[in-house]
Amino acid sequence: MGQLMRRHWVPALLSEQIAEPDGKPVRVELFGEKLVAFRDSDGNVGLIGEFCPHRKASLVYGRNEGCGLRCLYHGWKIDRAGNVTDMPSEPKESGFAEKVKHVAYPTREAAGFVWTYMGPAEAMPEFEAPPFAPTAQTRVSIAKIELPCNWAQIMEGQIDSAHSSSLHSSDMRPAKVDTAAAVETHWLRPSTDKNPRIQVQLTDYGMRYAAVRRPITKADTHDYVRITTFVAPFMALIPPNSSYNVTSVIVPRNDTSSYFHFIAWSEQPGGGIDQDLWRKFCVAAVGEDVDAGFHPIKRSAANDYLQDREQMKDGNFTGIAGIPNQDIAMWESMGPIADRTQERLGASDIAIVQFRRIMLDAVARFQESGSVIGLGDGHLPQAKLRSYQGIVDKTTPWRTLGASDEEVVRLDGIEEDESEQQMSGAAVA
Repeated sequence: MGQLMRRHWVPALLSEQIAEPDGKPVRVELFGEKLVAFRDSDGNVGLIGEFCPHRKASLVYGRNEGCGLRCLYHGWKIDRAGNVTDMPSEPKESGFAEKVKHVAYPTREAAGFVWTYMGPAEAMPEFEAPPFAPTAQTRVSIAKIELPCNWAQIMEGQIDSAHSSSLHSSDMRPAKVDTAAAVETHWLRPSTDKNPRIQVQLTDYGMRYAAVRRPITKADTHDYVRITTFVAPFMALIPPNSSYNVTSVIVPRNDTSSYFHFIAWSEQPGGGIDQDLWRKFCVAAVGEDVDAGFHPIKRSAANDYLQDREQMKDGNFTGIAGIPNQDIAMWESMGPIADRTQERLGASDIAIVQFRRIMLDAVARFQESGSVIGLGDGHLPQAKLRSYQGIVDKTTPWRTLGASDEEVVRLDGIEEDESEQQMSGAAVA
């Protein structure tokens, strides 16, 4: 799975973490590989192996100067391309520096992230705009938290629409509104239905699935449809509200820890939400809820996420502040890697089952032929992908709701029996 993921451009860290040229380097771990990121004197981002090729001292302590990191131990200096540009401890006439090449990965900056490609150079795809920043003018706000659990159980939480009606019921409140809306402290949802009908549509990049609920109004003639789009391997486009779209990006740090990003974005002038406000809404403010490295400092499993039982007695469903924190408590409680042999899945878990099938099949195809999910010839640009939510007439087919014209053409080509396999409990078995 790690080798497959390395064939994609990976969101490695936030640009704000290394905002200053010649500033402090930052540790980054991706797929179990320890790296260090820095912004050099020219403002370019380097992502190189953490440990100096000389005696393996950590370069995170190094001097960031003159377009390179200088190791404190013996002064070897390494640029963002992995070249050793200075070896003060070695005779210059030896030519030793020209024989040493350090681990270095290419980087791009977009949508508030530093992205990297860690696969074979000859297989590197063109960098493309992510779904949550289709244009450079898109307003993007990111809450980030490093979590001590496997990436897949986090992703499964993001593509599980049924849980929101229970876990987030105090923050996603039913209301007689025409569409989901964001207010100052919570979201409004036009349904009280806790038992959505889940329907899945497979795609070449992952899947789209609909959670179909009874709306509060027009229940006899209309459905409330929420469509989540899974973009393999890292992203879930969560149904939007009237003010902004929502996306989650989950990147494996290693087998048992992950970088979780919860993103609000909008292409509309004046739309979206300020990043500081977004982080406060998510209860993930830097310096208050998480430290500068985005590790939780206020709420954790050690203090039960500051769960307030008195609030629960007063009607708050979880007693845990912040939608992401409610999710995090569930993900972490499963253990570093969830034991799926002990699960009892039901009809509401069909999207979870399909996610597992999609990724296991993707790995099998990659091992057999080298093909990479979402990166085939003529693949649909990610910037075209969307989620959806709305109240629609019961006769309206959901499969093209929120889809671009280009995607509609592709979706029309999906075999009907393939797109309908979600409909029965047999899919769960």
